[in-house]
Amino acid sequence: MRGLIEETYFETAEEALARSVSKLEAHKEGVTAAAMMLSSLTGLEDEPAKAEVVGLNLRPATN
Repeated sequence: MRGLIEETYFETAEEALARSVSKLEAHKEGVTAAAMMLSSLTGLEDEPAKAEVVGLNLRPATN
């Protein structure tokens, strides 16, 4: 499951950075997308899913 969360996060963050948003905004978008995916697959409520994603300490790639 962690791999799916990471994939969703990084894909979303990369797309956001490609739109020239800030790293902070890209991070927020990545967390939201990954939390929504986790929630849909596990049935977790939104906030616990978000807390789980945040707990992975993911950050957008720095290129």
